[in-house]
Amino acid sequence: MLAVLVTGAYLGAEAAADAESGAMPNNVDIVVGQDLYAETCAACHGANLEGQENWQSPREDGRLPGPPHDETGHTWHHSDQLLFGYTKLGGREVLAAQGMEFDSGMPGFADRLTDQEIWNILGYIKSTWPERIQKMQTERTKDETRSRED
Repeated sequence: MLAVLVTGAYLGAEAAADAESGAMPNNVDIVVGQDLYAETCAACHGANLEGQENWQSPREDGRLPGPPHDETGHTWHHSDQLLFGYTKLGGREVLAAQGMEFDSGMPGFADRLTDQEIWNILGYIKSTWPERIQKMQTERTKDETRSRED
């Protein structure tokens, strides 16, 4: 598991500040994250993070099925900040901010989850990845953070 994923409490204001900086808080609760994932995410992304069948093929409505969050999917290709924003705001809003008009089907959870709960879920997801994938995703997060600072 990621060394930074330590069970513990984290103040919501600090979690929000970390979300703005692009960094996952040092103290996330992956046990709570696993429970929240089961309650909130598993219906679309699979109980074992396996995603929906044919997740890379658009359905009739143009939306893609829920992708896997395990190492077989593309979640780890994205920075912490993007994953947080996508979860909090939803796919349509995040993509629109990047100049793309597309409804991915991913709803925003800002009205149902606190920032800390979102970080806990993301921490749980990341804790399931093999170490080499965790390292690659950490580097992507660092690269994005550096490019925003430039």
